[in-house]
Formats: sequence, structure tokens, C-alpha cells
Amino acid sequence: MTALDQFVPLTLCVLTVSDTRTRENDTSGDFLATALTEAGHHLHERKLLRDDKYAIRAQVAAWIADTHVHGVLITGGTGFTGRDSTPEAVLPLLDKEMPGFGELFRAISFEEIATSSLQSRAFAGLSNQTFVFALPGSTSACRTAWEKLLRAQLDARTRPCNLVGLIPRLGER
Repeated sequence: MTALDQFVPLTLCVLTVSDTRTRENDTSGDFLATALTEAGHHLHERKLLRDDKYAIRAQVAAWIADTHVHGVLITGGTGFTGRDSTPEAVLPLLDKEMPGFGELFRAISFEEIATSSLQSRAFAGLSNQTFVFALPGSTSACRTAWEKLLRAQLDARTRPCNLVGLIPRLGER
């Protein structure tokens, strides 16, 4: 990593979890891929999977095993319906949870969608020195998460601290 007063481009992956979206109408995945590249990061890979916890887990596990990947952004599958299984798929992979992400996301969302924010099981954590963020499937929720939380925390210039500054120390024992 370079000095923390300069932008440090990260290598990120985007996974859309949906039984109804296709690449042609995946506006949430489109938003995240565009937002991260416009911010200066590198899109390593983008996938769209049906809501199947084993397929989700396998894909996220492959990305966190790739030493070139700094982070995974997942959109979809974080609700309460019978098919929503992103937390069940990904939480077992995490070495450390980042409870503040989900808490802040829901607090910010409350200002936008009131008590409907209770239905979000958005979460984040760290797995094999890779950041993992699970967001709701709506494009507006992805925009909220990116603009109000992720963009700043994935920028080495954010003060007083940011997630990028932790990367050199994530493997400490």
C-alpha cells in the first residue's frame, strides 16, 4: 500500500443474489460496478447467482481465497423471505464481523424508509483478509450504502481512519 494521503485503488468483486434479475436488468449490480470503478477501484469480477446458499457460499469463498481481491460487495438475499439466504451463506465464512456496518446502514436507512429498515439483514465482516459487505437488493439501498458508508471507508484519504489503512495489518497474528 502507498502513503495514506493518496488514493489506493482496491480490487473488488460484485455479486448479485437474485431469483428474478438478469444481467440486463440488474440495476443494483450495475450501480455498484459503476460506482466502484468511477471511484478509482478495480472491478475484478462480477457475477449474478440465484438465491442458493451453497452457490453463494462457494462463490464468495473463491473470491476471499484470491489474494488479489480486497473486498466483495454482495447485493440481494438479505431480507426475510424464504429464499433470502445471503447471511446464512456468508456469515459462516467470516473471521470477524463488523457489526457497526449493519447498525449504521439501518440507522441511515431509517431516515429514508422509516421502520422498513428493520427488514434489512445487511452485514459486513472480514474473511481471509478480505472485506465482505452484504447489502439489500434494491438499487436505492446500494446507493445509500455506497454513498454514505462504503465510498469513504474504501478511500485511504478518509480521516480519522478508514478500512484501507487496516489492510497491511489484517494478517497480524
